[in-house]
Amino acid sequence: MQIQSSEIANLPSRFGKFKIKSYKENSCKEHLVVFSPNLDVSKPVNVRIHSECLTGDAIGSLKCDCRDQLEASLKYINENSGMVIYLRQEGRNIGLLNKVNAYALQDIGLDTIEANHQLGFKADERTYEIVDFILKDFGIKSINLLTNNPLKLAGLTCVKIEKRIPIEIKPNEFNESYLRVKKEQMGHMLDVITK
Repeated sequence: MQIQSSEIANLPSRFGKFKIKSYKENSCKEHLVVFSPNLDVSKPVNVRIHSECLTGDAIGSLKCDCRDQLEASLKYINENSGMVIYLRQEGRNIGLLNKVNAYALQDIGLDTIEANHQLGFKADERTYEIVDFILKDFGIKSINLLTNNPLKLAGLTCVKIEKRIPIEIKPNEFNESYLRVKKEQMGHMLDVITK
C-alpha cells in the first residue's frame, strides 16, 4: 500500500475547532482525519472510524444513521478530545453508483444485505488497513473506539482497544428496518433496536 499524507491544518467548524490531516491511498482514495488540537497520545485516544456516506452525511438521508453518528462523534471529540477518521468507503465500500443501485433494490423490498448480495458484493466490503497506518502515523497505541460495529473492533491490529463507546442514534420510520438488519444479521450492538 502506497500512502501519501498532507500537512496538518486548522479546521474551525460548527462542532468545534479541530486540526485536519489527509491521507492518499494508492494514488486514489483520499481519507481525512479530524482531531483535537490537544490530542494526547500518551493515553487512550477516543477514535471514531466513519465511512463516507454522501447521501447521509451531506444530503441528510433518513435511510441510515450515518450523519447523526458523524455529528455525535464530532461533538464527542470536541468535548472529550480525540479523532474522527473519515474513510472514503462509500456504501460499505461498494461505491456510490452501486449504493444507489442497492437503494433501488431496497425500494422493491430487499434489505441492505440482500441488495448487496444481488449486486455481487458481500454485506460489508470495508477494510481497515489504512486506519492502522493512520494510528501508527499519529503514534497512537491505545484507543477508546466509538462504534457499534464488531468488524471495526476486530479489524484493527496495531492498537489496543481499551473500551468501546456506543454511538447509538434513535431510529426513525425510514431507517428502523435498516438498523434492525445491522443488529440482527450483522451483529451491531444496538440497544435502541428492540424486538
